[in-house]
Amino acid sequence: MDKAAQKLGEEAVEAVIAAVRGDKQALVSESADLLYHWLVVLGIAGVPLDDVLKELEGRTGRSGFAEKASRPRD
Repeated sequence: MDKAAQKLGEEAVEAVIAAVRGDKQALVSESADLLYHWLVVLGIAGVPLDDVLKELEGRTGRSGFAEKASRPRD
């Protein structure tokens, strides 16, 4: 998991750099890499993509602040 998670982080940084630079072609390419490695990490962790999609559905129509405020506190 460590290597897969590290690779996911690297791809996220590369996507951010492409976005900040305004390089659309690189952003498309890096986004594809990011999504691929994110799916790999989900698979290793045993988290079905469906669970993530259900979580997103529950956030529809709520602001990020409202969603964050509704999370259970540890």
